[in-house]
Amino acid sequence: MLAIIKTGGKQYKVGVGDKIKVEKLEGKEGSKVAFKEVLFVGSDKSIKIGDPLVKGAKVEGKILKTAKGKKVVGIKFKAKKRYKVKFGHRQTMTEVEITAIV
Repeated sequence: MLAIIKTGGKQYKVGVGDKIKVEKLEGKEGSKVAFKEVLFVGSDKSIKIGDPLVKGAKVEGKILKTAKGKKVVGIKFKAKKRYKVKFGHRQTMTEVEITAIV
């Protein structure tokens, strides 16, 4: 069974047992989380496509850990002004294991 969920402004294709990294979610390690914004649910026998969301569908998961993601480096530069700034950013990510698609 597959589902497409939306969280943190992004969409993720998930199945039961998958581990995904999403934008930071509230909750401690080991706590349960439910994603109610489900765009698609499908299996070998049936498919449900939302308009924009599938009614009554939700994806449940368990928070494994919260940590920082990879560093993203950016540069600001203005020509002929002797201005150059290099900066980095590490987004806080939450790793979630999908336990059920309802």
